[in-house]
Amino acid sequence: MMKFLRGAALALICLHAVAAPEIRGAGATFPSDVYKTWASAYEKERAQKVSYRATGSGDGIKRIVAREVDFGGSDSPLSSADLAKHRLVQFPTAVGGIVPVVNLPGVHANELRLSGELLADIMAGRVTHWNDARIAALNPQRSLPALAITRIVRSDKSGTTDAFTKYLATMSAPWRSEVGHGQLVAWPGTPLAVDGNDGIVKALNDKVGAIGYVSYDRVIRHGLAGVRLRNTTGSFVAASEEGFRAAVMESDLAKKGDETASLLNQPGALTWPVTVTTFVLVDAEPKTAAGARDVLQFLYWTFLNGDALIRLSGFTPLPAHIQARLVPRFQQVKPQDKQPLNFYSL
Repeated sequence: MMKFLRGAALALICLHAVAAPEIRGAGATFPSDVYKTWASAYEKERAQKVSYRATGSGDGIKRIVAREVDFGGSDSPLSSADLAKHRLVQFPTAVGGIVPVVNLPGVHANELRLSGELLADIMAGRVTHWNDARIAALNPQRSLPALAITRIVRSDKSGTTDAFTKYLATMSAPWRSEVGHGQLVAWPGTPLAVDGNDGIVKALNDKVGAIGYVSYDRVIRHGLAGVRLRNTTGSFVAASEEGFRAAVMESDLAKKGDETASLLNQPGALTWPVTVTTFVLVDAEPKTAAGARDVLQFLYWTFLNGDALIRLSGFTPLPAHIQARLVPRFQQVKPQDKQPLNFYSL
């Protein structure tokens, strides 16, 4: 009898695991590998499948607004007005960096030096060859080839592009007035446009003389030649998790608890100038508590367990005091059926 009961209980557990609805996410490509890492660990621990489609921040916002997914990923935070309008709750999840990367003969990782102003002129097409005098002046120890510069940019609505172009606008008045910033901008001239961070990686590897911009974790994984950027102290720094943490600690994210505060071009000798917080969005007014419980349990689990999983991944966790402030935000989700969420019952 006991053997039968144990078998029946195991069958019920297996049936529950199979029947559990999949948690579906989509959006930003910048943190996509972080979310996939969390999803894999969560499925092993909880027998609950989580999928994430890296479709770009613009698509992630579009899909969660239409309630086509359980959570949307975006590197561009929504304003309070937009959150209220679309009945969404927003959570910051991690901090990473955007890195200009090049494919140049004889130039390895962290060897090429650029300033923000010069980078803006390169991405605007005003500097057209790698042996330009302005690039040479910042790299006097290096012989640069007389190759034409091929710019590789994003064709999809991208939070990575939004942050990158905000940085360029911060550093260059001509860029600010002529191009501006956004998830999708009118790039001057005719750059090569591709989808996603991974699309830029592939196009960069295929084209000698190219420059593009990708998340730091892709730089690590693919062994790309990231550039050194001049930061506010005049130091030429390479992208690093240490540099991202320095940007956080110098910003209003750490000092005032403003999770949407810009991390771009913050002070500090070690600070990486193009540091970015990434976010997820969930329905603030789901039809039922049961329908929202799975995704909220997953997100709550990531706050408890996710930090250890992304160490040395190219991303850095949010400061502990910021994460502590986010737990009450789960209570902003108000199911229409008025039933308790119990998102913390892990």
